Amino acid sequence: MSETNEMKLEFDSRPCNESFARVSVAAFMTQLNPTLEEVADVKTALSEAVTNAIVHGYENKVQKIYIECRMEDQELLVKVTDYGVGIENVELAMQPLYTTKPDEERSGMGFAFMEAFMDELSVESEPGKGTTVCMRKRIGRFERK
Repeated sequence: MSETNEMKLEFDSRPCNESFARVSVAAFMTQLNPTLEEVADVKTALSEAVTNAIVHGYENKVQKIYIECRMEDQELLVKVTDYGVGIENVELAMQPLYTTKPDEERSGMGFAFMEAFMDELSVESEPGKGTTVCMRKRIGRFERK
């Protein structure tokens, strides 16, 4: 029987809370005895997901962002949800360099970074209802010395 552990966070969609979210998830995942690289990967991907919710989901209006984390065996699942404007075309939004805010100097690399740093990425969104980003990371797949 596998062991699981879960946690949930709810916080305001303020840019200053992005670092709070990263540190909270990093602290939670330490139970899996991750490498520094694995922690950095998760923190980077999470930062992109939270920033997307703030900038694109809520368009810099203060609302709530929700993070759910679940650990099972050596796998971390992270879900970041907003109930903002949603994404009209998820496939297009996930293309590298695509951005809806070029005037704000957005690089359009958020989803590409999430995909690069995590083992799995899926995005569910409905215009006018919000977006959920689900990311999985296997912890400990590299042999430790």
